[in-house]
This record gives sequence, structure tokens and C-alpha cells, in this order.
Amino acid sequence: MKIDVIGDIHGCFAELQTLLSKLGYENQNGIPVHPEARKLSFVGDLTDRGPGSVNVIRCISAIIRAGAGYYSPGNHCDKLYRYLKGNDVHIVHGLETTVKELQQLDEKERREVRRQFMELYEQSPIYQVLDDGKLIVAHAGIKEKDIGRYTKRIKEFVLYGEVTGRTLENGLPERGDWARHYSGKPWIVYGHTPVLEPRMLNNTINIDTGAVFGGQLTAFRYPEKQTISVQSSLPFDSGRFREFPGLL
Repeated sequence: MKIDVIGDIHGCFAELQTLLSKLGYENQNGIPVHPEARKLSFVGDLTDRGPGSVNVIRCISAIIRAGAGYYSPGNHCDKLYRYLKGNDVHIVHGLETTVKELQQLDEKERREVRRQFMELYEQSPIYQVLDDGKLIVAHAGIKEKDIGRYTKRIKEFVLYGEVTGRTLENGLPERGDWARHYSGKPWIVYGHTPVLEPRMLNNTINIDTGAVFGGQLTAFRYPEKQTISVQSSLPFDSGRFREFPGLL
């Protein structure tokens, strides 16, 4: 099984198209198809902050409907889903950019994009178990003991990761380092926490290289265990990246 797992897109549609081309995918009736029959996988956080969230929704929705890839949601996907359901959510932390895009559509287009995203979210697993369990794709990661289980606690971890309960100077929650203690055999590919370079550790790899913060959009090629990245066109914001001393 050959999979290309793509990190947090966050509305960076142009970078997604560039990465797909660099990976060797060809557009066939709107669906990226690889000559070696590779499939795509997405770690979630498709939208928010970047300039092309609506186009990303349309693209990923079409890929999943065509059976050309896999998707599981991230915390931003979860929040957008709750917003589209009519729940009372705060339109902050990037959601405001997606809402603005939606508001600029005519009513028919807006209903269609809403339908596409709602269907995508509702029909997707909270994390992906691929290649007979040898590859796990989970937005913020997952602990070995929880693979194959689906509870509210596990969903919270997969969406938001491990948190320490402390707050950083920028107001964001301090995140734990579950990957440092992972000792399982399945490869776990995740994102959620922006890093300057893909972070590979203990059969895990974080491929959120902060495209929306001026970093890169990265793919992890499985089973080759290689990364391929493209540079973002957006301004670089160094304060958004987490450093893991000695491990990057």
C-alpha cells in the first residue's frame, strides 16, 4: 500500500496544488491521480487562517468521494463542523477567515460547500487505520494503547493532543510530548503542532510544517518513509513554531 500523507493545509490551496504536482499526481476530471496508484491521506485542519479554505474543502471532498484518498478531521475541522451545524462557537483562531469566504459565496454555492464539508466530516473516522494497522494517521497523534479504540477521551486527544494544563506566553495551551514516549510498531503520522522541519521520532512523524505561517506544506511518503515539502507563499511567523531541542 502506497500512501502520501499530507499535513495541515489550513486553507493553503495553492501550496496543496504545488505539492500534489511535486508528488507526481495528475489531474483527471478534478481528481489527483498518481501513475503508481498511490493514494492520498489528510491529517485534518483543512481550513482556517489561509486564503483558500473553500477550494480546499471542494478538493478534498472530491478526492474522498472518488475513493482516491483518506481523511480524518482536526480540531479546526471539528469547530467548523459545529459552526455549520448552527452551534454557538467563537469565530476566532482562524475560523473567521473561513466564515468570511463562505459569506462571499452566493446562497447556492454556500449550501453546496456546507453539504460537502458536513458529509466529509460525518463519514470520516476520527483517525485512520491503514495498511492493516501498520500506518495510523491521527491529527494530533494517539497513544499506542488507544489504537483501535474510540471513546470521547480518545477523540479529545486525537483532536487536541496532549496538554499539560499550563498556558504559554502567547496564550495558547502548552502541549505535552507524547511522541517521546511512544514505543509501538505502527507508524503514527500526525500534525497539529507546527514545527520548522518534519519531526521523526519513535515511529512517529509530525508533518505540520506550518504552511499557513510561512513554513512549508509537507507530505510523508509511506512505506518509503520520505518527506517531500513545498515552500509557503505566506509571510513567515517564527513565533508560531514549536522547537524540540536536539530532535529536529
